[in-house]
Order: sequence, then structure tokens, then C-alpha cells
Amino acid sequence: MSHAPFHLACVACAATFPGLELRYRCDCGGVLDVVHAFADAPSLGDLDARLASKAPLDRSGVWRFRELILPVDAQHVATRREGNTGLYDAPSLATYTGLAALRLKHEGENPTGSFKDRGMTTGVTMARALGMTRVACASTGNTSASMAAYAAAAGLEAFVFIPEGKIAYGKLSQALAYGARTVQIEGDFDAAMDLVQQVCAAAGVYLLNSVNPFRIEGQKAIGFEILQDLDWRVPDWIVLPGGNLGNSTALAKGMAELHALGLIDRLPRVAVVQAAGANPLYTAWRSGAETVEPVRAHTVATAIQIGNPVSWQKCLRGLRQTDGVVTEVDDQAILDAKAMVDAAGIGAEPASCATVAGLKRLVGEGVIAPDADVVGILTGHLLKDPDVVVGYHQDGLEGITATYANAPVKVRGALDEVLALLGG
Repeated sequence: MSHAPFHLACVACAATFPGLELRYRCDCGGVLDVVHAFADAPSLGDLDARLASKAPLDRSGVWRFRELILPVDAQHVATRREGNTGLYDAPSLATYTGLAALRLKHEGENPTGSFKDRGMTTGVTMARALGMTRVACASTGNTSASMAAYAAAAGLEAFVFIPEGKIAYGKLSQALAYGARTVQIEGDFDAAMDLVQQVCAAAGVYLLNSVNPFRIEGQKAIGFEILQDLDWRVPDWIVLPGGNLGNSTALAKGMAELHALGLIDRLPRVAVVQAAGANPLYTAWRSGAETVEPVRAHTVATAIQIGNPVSWQKCLRGLRQTDGVVTEVDDQAILDAKAMVDAAGIGAEPASCATVAGLKRLVGEGVIAPDADVVGILTGHLLKDPDVVVGYHQDGLEGITATYANAPVKVRGALDEVLALLGG
């Protein structure tokens, strides 16, 4: 491609760059936005018509919205029919959080089990469009799983940098299985993130962490699909977890773009929920600070165990645009909410369930009204972190009370004993 119908713009200083220039940050160090011309923006009717199409791009819950996401030549697109995830009515969880009704969008139903696939399809597509042959990321799990799968499908070589210490093996196993070269370093996620950026710059490898602005574009489709699920009716609130803050950034950006195009008549309010042990955004929000200061992160919700979120500036912008809020919940609240999500037959990894725990707090504090129209986002699959599930239900997690434990019951195997158990 010699020209693109979009360009890059710095969030900090507003400097602009060509859309196909290989860069992740501005010369000033600021993060970048993809700014679209939207010359060929589709109508809502056009988007709905694609739901009946069998064309590969239309079957994707990202590329169905391609003019609004990333208008590139179809030959470059790397897709695994990502998206198209369920939006579930959750009456038991509505009761648990204090709402009259609640819907949950389950991004754990993506091909590799998390919302990351939406951003990875666009990130890997840009790698191909730019002629790159190697990609890399730092990851505590979901990003590496997604990148490894999409790189393998696209014929690219993948490198994953993971921090030492607690890693969810349900996620790491995916990166290994999909063939990514995995490098474990001393230090936490933020140290791995610093190193991978240096490696990519020095070795000509394409960086696919969420500092890559094209990842954010794919993740906008979560919001687009929620609205399409609701026949383009805008809910009062969309609630989601916050780690590196790319998802909340994408959600607000996409909604603002739809509103500017006249495709929706108002913006939903956005609530970001952080783990109390990884809460730099919440700390800044509560104090009214203009910048987010890094913290040393520690939480059972490993997918949001990030102390120095790369997208904080764009996230704050989006929260202001949507009259949003930020809250925090501790690990006990996250795991109790997870037990309720799982018991509803929906199931999700711990970080996802910060959404439900945060909702419970926000409704209890009167921030979200009990009769509000609310959609919560669950970001990852239940089996991403099975050790936490078993540990909780067997009351084996340090510092956590198994409030809603469903422990296995041991019997000798005699029929009368089992029948007595069933009768009880």
C-alpha cells in the first residue's frame, strides 16, 4: 500500500505521521492514535446486512466493521473469525450486583479465549501490510496466546517475553503450543515490557503490545458488536476491567467515532474496574491527578496485574468523553464475584470478574442506579486460570475465604452412600 485512509497522531503533542510509518510512539514519547478519514463509512443497515454474509471478512466480528476499524487491502488480513461473542442475560448476577437486569458480553468466546484476539487480528494484519516477518510482545498470558496463534496462522515468527513469578499456565501453554519462542526474564510485566520494546527497535521485530495503536482499533469492535447485539441501542453503562487500559481506550474511542459519524445518538458511560493490588488508574482518578504513577502490582487477577499501564493517557481521555468512572475491588471481591459468574453457567477468568465485583460496589455506592441499562464485559475464558478455580473451591488460596465454595465430596463408592448424598 502506498497510501492509507488514516494517519497517526500523538495524544500528548498532536504531532502527526503517515498511517503506514513504522512507529509506535511519537518523537516526544507520547502514545499514538489512529485517526481515520472515514471516507467510506458504512450505514448501520450495511453492517447488519453482513451478518447474513458468508464472506470471510463479514464472518469476523472485527472485519465486519472494517471501514470503521482498519481499511486495508483484504490480502493482508489475518482473521480467525474472531468476535461474534455471546451477550448473555444474567439474572442471578443482576441480583448479586443489585441491578434489576444485567447483560454480560463474554469475550472469552474468542478463538484463543480472550478479547485480545480482536486487537491481534488488526495488529498482525498491519505487520503483514508493512512487510514484517517477525512479531513480539510482553505478556502475562492472554496477549501472548493470541499473538502466537495469529502469527502462526499468518506465517510470521513470534517471540513472547514473560515475567518471572506467577504465570497462569492455561495461557502460557497456548503460546508454547502455537509455536512462539518464549523468553522468561527476571522482573515483572513492566520490566518485560521495557525489554521487548528495546528488542523490537534493535532487531526489526514488529511490536504487538497495546502500545501498538492498531491493536486498539481492533478492540473497538467489542463496543460495535455490543451495539449491534442491542439493535444499535446505546446502554447507559458499559463496565469492564482495567489493566494496561487498552480495552477501555478502544471502547471509548470507538463510541466517540460512531457518535461523530451520527450512527449513534449518545455515548454510554464507561466504568473501569481495577484490582486493588494493581490500581494506578484508580489512584490517579481518586486524587484528581493528571498523570498516572506506576505501582508495584500484585493481584490474583493476573491478566490485569499491570502497574505501569501504557494506555493511561488515552484511557483518561475516554473516561472524560464518556463521563466515566473508575473503581477498585480487592482479590476477595474478585474471586467471590467469579464464583457467582461461574455458578451462573457463564464462567470467566479472575480478571473478567472484576467487572461484576466492581458493578456490585458501584451500585452499592449509588454511582450506578439499580434500574440502569448495563452491559458488563468479561474478558477471558474460565479455563485460562484453572488453578485459581480449584484453589478457591477447595479453600486453598492464601488470604482468600471461599465464600461460595463448591468443594468435591469424597465417598467410599458404595451405592447407598451415594444415594444418601443425592437425597441430602
